[in-house]
Amino acid sequence: MIQRRSVLKSVAAASLGGAALTGFAQAAVTLKFHTFMSPQSNVWLTMHKPWMDKVEKESGGRIKFEAYPAMQLGGTPVQLYDQAKDGVVDVSWTLPGNTAGRFPRVEVFELPFMMSNAEATSKAYWEYVQTMAADEFKDVQVLALQVHGPGVIHTADKAIKSVADLKGVKMRAPTRQVNKMLGYLGATPVGMPLPGIPDALSKGTISGCVIPWEVVPSVKVHELTKFHAEFNPAGGSLYTTTFVMGMNKAKYNSLPPDLKKVIDDNSGLATSAWLGKTQQGNDPIGRKSAADRGNSIFTIDVAEAQQFRRASRLVEVEWMEDIKKRGFDGQKLLDTARSLIEKHTKTTKA
Repeated sequence: MIQRRSVLKSVAAASLGGAALTGFAQAAVTLKFHTFMSPQSNVWLTMHKPWMDKVEKESGGRIKFEAYPAMQLGGTPVQLYDQAKDGVVDVSWTLPGNTAGRFPRVEVFELPFMMSNAEATSKAYWEYVQTMAADEFKDVQVLALQVHGPGVIHTADKAIKSVADLKGVKMRAPTRQVNKMLGYLGATPVGMPLPGIPDALSKGTISGCVIPWEVVPSVKVHELTKFHAEFNPAGGSLYTTTFVMGMNKAKYNSLPPDLKKVIDDNSGLATSAWLGKTQQGNDPIGRKSAADRGNSIFTIDVAEAQQFRRASRLVEVEWMEDIKKRGFDGQKLLDTARSLIEKHTKTTKA
């Protein structure tokens, strides 16, 4: 009888232990997602929120997100990458170019007239980092790498129809390479994060900016400018900007294997491509917001685009010189980026 009681106690203890372990395995994980994009932006509504919803659903609700747009957890857009690195937040989405020169090898995608379309170029960007710059984002668990659609010129006081029209115009740019490009095009470049644009335009600190169409409504550029210059796709895309969605490494490594797999299944080349495609897919919405106000939209033709190419050629030369000083083969990096963009463009419909 005593022996039977001992066996029963052992069985009960094992059952309780098993239940406890099962409960532990099923415990929910809450991740803080932080970005500078506004809660009304297309990026937040059509990219960030759907991505978080998909992860939550595929985890069976065991991964939950606390979502913070518009820098609601504090700090500045420049600090977002380090917030993920340092564990202040768990996941952040930001521009590597916010910290000038910190991620020099990925700047190749921001050189003038590099990109084709955002989906193909995002695929190329992901593959390029895996093969040519794997340590560029070594401080975080990289979830996705993408670019936005073709950059567009927006101005308050004058139409831009040629390189000459940019002379002396105070223009906001997102990254140092795009700032350099604007300088070589004759403009007076002013670097600042995206959220600073409305105030700067209102106060006359800048007279214009370069951003893709899709982000125009979220920073009221259709209301604060009257002129827009886009490029005929046959002449190439003026520029694009790179983005990184990174996760705190310790947080990622603390996940049980099945939840890591959910994160992994929503990371990588396919996710990068989806983000790029979705962002560019919102360009018509932004363009319509300007057209509906009766703003002037001018298309720069192929011949004039060649003038822009020639005038901004030194940006590429300077990047090559800079990257060489850092110990990298700039020509190899540039050739690789171009070949990857070409490869993915052939298999991706714009």
